[in-house]
Amino acid sequence: MPAPQVLFVTSNRIGDCIISSGVIREITRQLPGAEITVACGRPPAPFFRSAPGVVRTIILDKKKMAGHWLDLWRQARGTRWDLVIDIRGSALAYLLNARRRIVYNRRWETGLRKVEMVSRLMGSTTPLDPEIFLDDQARAEAAAVIDPQLAGGAGPGPIIALAPIAHQPGKSWPAERWGQLVEKLKAEPRFDGWRFMPVGGPDDRPPATPALEAAGPRGVDFVGKGDILASAAAIDRATLFVGNDSGLMHVSAALGRPTLGLFGPTEWWLYGPWGPRTRTAASNETRGQFAPIEDLSVDHVFEAVLALHDAYVGTGGAKPAP
Repeated sequence: MPAPQVLFVTSNRIGDCIISSGVIREITRQLPGAEITVACGRPPAPFFRSAPGVVRTIILDKKKMAGHWLDLWRQARGTRWDLVIDIRGSALAYLLNARRRIVYNRRWETGLRKVEMVSRLMGSTTPLDPEIFLDDQARAEAAAVIDPQLAGGAGPGPIIALAPIAHQPGKSWPAERWGQLVEKLKAEPRFDGWRFMPVGGPDDRPPATPALEAAGPRGVDFVGKGDILASAAAIDRATLFVGNDSGLMHVSAALGRPTLGLFGPTEWWLYGPWGPRTRTAASNETRGQFAPIEDLSVDHVFEAVLALHDAYVGTGGAKPAP
């Protein structure tokens, strides 16, 4: 009997891809042995390289006049799909030969977290927790960058990963404050012996520079050092994570790392990191009220990092990531 064929159309954005990644496991539960084709944007595509059941990834590079949807239709039309899942809510599923279709509808956005909405879409009575499908290649790529830096200067010690980047206006805490935060943490006894590791893509060097300069020989540079799955493997080496509201924040939470997300004028209660070891620090901590992220002070974030440390690492000394 041929394996069930499933098309999963997910986001172009890293964060949204992570939030909906629990769909992969649910597909394999509902359709054992399914062969899954994932359609997504280029940045998150490496996430699915070793995902269970995924046999193909189709990259959707955005084109004028919705040409990317035409490209996807051309690549998918020749298959008899047992299930088409489209969390982007396009009309594609209805133009393909499919036995069953699950299509996201934005009218369902009624105050639920995105993970909860996607879980309901799949008919799951429990949340489909996000998951990062790390593989040996990603771990090796991360180790090739991190280990020489630890051996050559930073030395061994627990790592706090920092993500001072966000690719939407209003979501980036000012770069110079990341440097100020690192200086305060270096002077804090709880962080004696810790290493500070900014993580980001090739274009994230400017916002990461103040943190790296402040870290000095205790810095570990993972900015522009690999694709998103290698960056995830680097974050998996960390004991704590602090970052702007970005895809890397969701990566850290999905990996189970104690995660602090920094928020400005966006709904932290809806878009904050998902998981039991996650927290947020917002420029306005009152639900339904907003303030620019520039109103988020260094002292506020510093205290939130200490609280994260004390909750998940403890006050008795640093512990390495498992």
